Amino acid sequence: MTVKLGAHVDQEDPLAEAADRGADLVQFFLGNPQDYKAPKLAYADGEEALKERAAAAGVDLYVHAPYRLNVANTNNRIRIPSRKLLQQTLDKAAEIDVKGVIVHGGHVGDEDDPEAGFDNWRKCIERAELPVPLLIENTAGGENAMARQLDRIARLWDAVQASGNDRLENVGFCLDTCHFHAAGEELPTIVEKVLAITGRIDLVHANGSRDEFGSGADRHSNFEEGHIDPADIVAVVQAAGAPVVVETPNADNGQKTDLDYLRAHLTA
Repeated sequence: MTVKLGAHVDQEDPLAEAADRGADLVQFFLGNPQDYKAPKLAYADGEEALKERAAAAGVDLYVHAPYRLNVANTNNRIRIPSRKLLQQTLDKAAEIDVKGVIVHGGHVGDEDDPEAGFDNWRKCIERAELPVPLLIENTAGGENAMARQLDRIARLWDAVQASGNDRLENVGFCLDTCHFHAAGEELPTIVEKVLAITGRIDLVHANGSRDEFGSGADRHSNFEEGHIDPADIVAVVQAAGAPVVVETPNADNGQKTDLDYLRAHLTA
């Protein structure tokens, strides 16, 4: 089976990082993932050079939106800056011709009605300009998360589809194996269940988990060191047929080891 395989890498020189891992694609941030500052490309030679060199090298680029983004939140001081930063990230990512911008589904407060969060997602997509695909990622924990369990993902997807955005084809789904494991969703059937809801899987985050099934903990491990059977990760990648990013630890070339594991175990 031929799928493009890559990794989440440091943003200063993603193409060198790709070469180091033998990767077909890379995912990186545009700035500090923990704040609301406008996105900025760290690559020293600028947007045009990165775009041209990535195309020449046959390396696809993906951008992960900042973790702080939470467009579902009912607090205006969180939701409004989140929408602004998400649009800025989409626009900046379009300058380097990315294949997608990945964003977490977010959450509402413990006392909030989750329906408010789904409606905030509807409003966000309704107003968003989507120059590149926006890929919503399932998350690991939080009782009032929008994209943790499958039933919530179904409600979120309904809200997105109700937005009426004329570029809805540019809203997709990113499946994270560690996050579904942490959320208590069984991996052997997860691709079939997600496809029944979304009709698409645009990217797979192939990650092991440092914690037990259903823990709610978002802590990634390398494939052969965690609580997920590596064969289950391979099966998800096989069934999804989408490009893959490993977001696993890179000590002792751990990401390359995980990518080599996938290459060795994926079947034609």
